Amino acid sequence: MFQLGKTIVSEDIIEKDFVCNLSACKGACCVDGDAGAPLDKEEAKILKEIYPKVKPFLRKEGVAIIESKGTSITTVFDELETPLINGADCAYVIFDDKKTALCGIEEAYNQGEINWKKPISCHLYPIRVKDYSEFSAVNYDKWEICDDACTLGTELQVPVYRFVKEALIRKFGEDWYMELESVAKEKFNK
Repeated sequence: MFQLGKTIVSEDIIEKDFVCNLSACKGACCVDGDAGAPLDKEEAKILKEIYPKVKPFLRKEGVAIIESKGTSITTVFDELETPLINGADCAYVIFDDKKTALCGIEEAYNQGEINWKKPISCHLYPIRVKDYSEFSAVNYDKWEICDDACTLGTELQVPVYRFVKEALIRKFGEDWYMELESVAKEKFNK
């Protein structure tokens, strides 16, 4: 671990390689697990505002859950996240013709309907950020459903932090990312 500004960063985001391999995993991270995508209060507010423009891109099952539970939910741990369909698929998941899970929010963004790409927790994955009062912890989240992404990342020699560059800049800013790159080159030769 090392410190960058008000973040404590796991060395794994520099040392481990990762490139999403949707053709292999079919977007399993959006349909597996037992929780929706983590959200902050501002993102929950944004989801509520953009929902009318996102709704046409969603599956009927997702729309039904969102309209019964809300565009976001609060867990028993008082955390915000996206609702799930039958405890599995994120309510915002859509599928392409190859049955690959995609994000309906991102599709609305790609089609120019909204100007918000998707929740930062999804954009950052496989990095997870945990905010504390004095700092944020920036960690690599190893999940076996992403083994193919790790293999592809190794083949292409793309460290995690480079794979999620756009999302890291979105979360922490360009200066923070440039400092991270500097550390990666100086200390890790990556």
